[in-house]
Amino acid sequence: MEILAASENVRIERIVSRGHASPEDFWYDQDKDEFVLLVRGRAELAFAGKPDVLRLEPGDYLVIPAHTRHRVVWTEPATDTLWLAVHF
Repeated sequence: MEILAASENVRIERIVSRGHASPEDFWYDQDKDEFVLLVRGRAELAFAGKPDVLRLEPGDYLVIPAHTRHRVVWTEPATDTLWLAVHF
């Protein structure tokens, strides 16, 4: 993860992952909303309390509200997955 820009209220990150998954018992639970854009690769996200996994392809984006527990289930193992994340 590389921080591209940051201020008191906003942080922009470049994230590169390959074959990554969060541990099964780990959930992100962030204090700020997060806008996520999948630039390259593919990924799957899970959200606490929801049975379905969200599949992301290049160009897909979403806003994850603050304190929405989520984790990375899978990223493409054969190529880098590039994310742009904006925490606000």
